[in-house]
Amino acid sequence: MARYIGSVCHLCRRVGDKLMLKGGRCQTPKCTMEHKRRVKIGRGRRRRVSDRGLQLVEKQKARFSYGMMERQFRRFFAEAERQPGVTGDNLKVMLEKRLDNVVYRLGFGDSRAQARQLVLHRHITLNGRRASVPSRLVKEGDIVAVKETSMRTEYFKRVLEEIKAKTVPAWLSLDRVKLVAQVVSQPILDEASFKFDGKTIVEYYSR
Repeated sequence: MARYIGSVCHLCRRVGDKLMLKGGRCQTPKCTMEHKRRVKIGRGRRRRVSDRGLQLVEKQKARFSYGMMERQFRRFFAEAERQPGVTGDNLKVMLEKRLDNVVYRLGFGDSRAQARQLVLHRHITLNGRRASVPSRLVKEGDIVAVKETSMRTEYFKRVLEEIKAKTVPAWLSLDRVKLVAQVVSQPILDEASFKFDGKTIVEYYSR
């Protein structure tokens, strides 16, 4: 499957917003967007962005945030459109239920990209079985855990210490000692800080 291998900081610059693609580094002065705010860039007037251009930016924010290529994101949108209810909200719920995002929300990874690597390298189990598909959608009652042998690695020993200070969404229940979590409900949209507007994405694909 195709994937983006370029600079993720470039993606933030493209949409003009900090998407937290590098986890904790994005909260430090080393962040490219922080540097951009401190330096005056360019001269003269900025060209006005069309409504279509603004819609594209919102769609790209969502796609970049969850590390998806266009074809995969379009499939997610089509499925959200088929479901009853508000399409924009359906899309947000589906994106939040991706396994790599759940691993990120639980604090096992500092970023979604890192969480994706943990899944790809089979450090994560889903309902007792090794999981290796980051885009797989979890459902209510699913158990997401760190593989027992992986718990002995230095990385997860550090996670055990750092996870004590992290906040886990209410729709996930986490045992911070065993690193075993359960999906207790559908994602609560009010809790998540989305960098994009779902309604604008719907408008983009409706044209």
